[in-house]
Formats: sequence, C-alpha cells, structure tokens
Amino acid sequence: MCRWFAYISPEEPCLLSDVLINPANAISKQCSEHYLPKLLPHGTEHDLDDSSDDLMKMRNSLLNMDGLGVAWYTKAAENYVKGVDGQRPALYKTQSPPISDFNFRNLCGNTETQCLFAHIRATSGSVVTQVNSHPFVFGRHVFMHNGAISDFSRIRRDMTDLLSFDAYCNILGSTDSEHAAALYITNLTNHGTKDTWEKAHPLSEMISAMNKTLVQIMELQQKHLGDKATPNSLNFCATDGHKMVACRFRNHKTQQPPSLYWSEFAGRTLNQKFPSHPDGADKVNEAASKGTDEKIGKHTIIASEPTTYDEAEWHLINANCMLTVDEHGTEKEVPVEYDSKLNAVDPSHP
Repeated sequence: MCRWFAYISPEEPCLLSDVLINPANAISKQCSEHYLPKLLPHGTEHDLDDSSDDLMKMRNSLLNMDGLGVAWYTKAAENYVKGVDGQRPALYKTQSPPISDFNFRNLCGNTETQCLFAHIRATSGSVVTQVNSHPFVFGRHVFMHNGAISDFSRIRRDMTDLLSFDAYCNILGSTDSEHAAALYITNLTNHGTKDTWEKAHPLSEMISAMNKTLVQIMELQQKHLGDKATPNSLNFCATDGHKMVACRFRNHKTQQPPSLYWSEFAGRTLNQKFPSHPDGADKVNEAASKGTDEKIGKHTIIASEPTTYDEAEWHLINANCMLTVDEHGTEKEVPVEYDSKLNAVDPSHP
C-alpha cells in the first residue's frame, strides 16, 4: 500500500530533507523497506515473512513506486498576491523514484515549512500518472490517503452526485482517493464554491467533515452491494496548514487498518540542528548547532511508518480513530462515529 508522512507545527519549521530524505527509514526509502513497531516484529530474525497476518503481508509486499507527491505550506503568495491571507500549499509531483529524483532532492535540501504532506503511491488499479499522485489540493486545504475504497467503480457515479460542482471540476485524475478528497472538501464547505476553499474552518468542522466522508462512502457501498460489500482501508489525512485531522480506519470487526503512527518528539531527532540522530543512539550528528539541553518547538508528526529508530517516540493510532491537531499543536485522539452495521466481511481474510 501507499505510505504518507505529515508534519505540522505552530512555531517550528522543518527542513524537508531532514524528514523526507536523510533518515534510514525516511518516506523516500519506504518504496520497498518497512518498519512497523507494535504491528510487526522488526530485526534480523523477524520480518514481514514471519508475520501470521496475511493481510499485513499483502499490504506491505507491494513496491510503492507509482508516484511521489509533496505539499508544503509557504507564505509566498500572501506576500505578493492581494487578497491571500495566510500560508498556502505549494505542490510537487513526479513519477520518478524519490531517491533518484534530482529535482526532489534539491527542493528538499532548500525548503523549510511548518506544515508538510508527503506521499509515495502504490496504485490500487488506476493509471500511473502525475495527476493521480497524492496529495490533492483544494485552495488552502490538502488531502491524502493510504488504502483503498472497495469496489470504487460501483459507487463512483453516485459518489460524484454528492460533490459540489467546483469540487467535481477540481478532480484531475481517476483515483478513489481524489474523489474522497473532493467529498471531504464538499462536506467541509457545505457544498461551497471554489472561493470557500480559501477559508479556514474550526477543527470541529474538519473532524465532522472527515467522519461524514467515511460514513457516506460506506453507505454508498451498502446501498449498491448490500451484504456483498467488502471492507475499506481509509487512512485519510487533511490539513489547512494550521490544523490537521488524520484517521486510521477499516470497517471490519477484527482486521487492523493500515499502519499509522504519531509523535510529538521525533521532530527533534530528525532536525539536524539538534544533537540526536534518527538512525540510532550510537550515531553522531556532527551537523548539530544546538546543545543537548535546548528544546525544539511544539510539533506533531503523523506517518505510515516511524522515521526514527526510537520506538518510544512513536504512538500507534488506535483502530478506527482520528488523531486531531489544533492550531496550538495540541493532539487528541477521537473515535470515528459510525453504525457497526456498516462493517463488512472480507471473503479472502474473514
């Protein structure tokens, strides 16, 4: 399956190369290697083949080589364009493998931001093209997804009927994920026109829009497929540059959703200004310009896989829950609210 990484802070910017390229388990290297503490044993004697969970083996055996996308927030437009208030997302997408993409590496080494989305794609069936790579931008809002909407082709037409006209027109590709993004922005703005995408909304409304999007997808599947509906894996993430909502979700009674972790400490380990090193306690960060007693600003990282060696820095988000981050950087985990009748059966992994 895909992998994604998100960083947000009200005060502490990150250098893109510090979080996306330099660590041994940076997202740019998760095309084939995976690190899943609390879900999968890790080490020389325990790897993916040792897992008894066939669904986990399937998810993590794919090569994530079908596209890379990065969205980072910048105040450039606010400084030059009349009427723009606050930071807005810049976007870079490519089909090249991230570790050998010269433009990506150069961009990351010279760009800092207080809010960042990065995504590497493993297609679930749609074509490999730049417009199908995540993240997806709607004004000041950005959205990305790891997983798949089951039987998307069966509900796609009815799903588009739920979209605002402008959200529908903003869909440039063919993925289930971009349609989910359009449905989220439709719900967030109450079917608003394109100009409403430039507005920030309270965190409570972002949570409500995310929850409603999940439920609408499942209701469409139940309508069209009944008891033949199969479970979805819906690890969504959305931000407006100041607040963030991410969910780890699968509508099945026992199966785990795809992996999703968060950390309020790893940003210091990843930041080369500080003396710690992301790849091990025995590693020396010779580039450090800060002392061991100096503190880093409040920040939150949400990622499909931890990107530092220290498992203690990371928390696994509970199944069928959302992690929310407000404008002050305060994190809170809340359950997804849905009727258990919308749970589905997986015929291949009951």
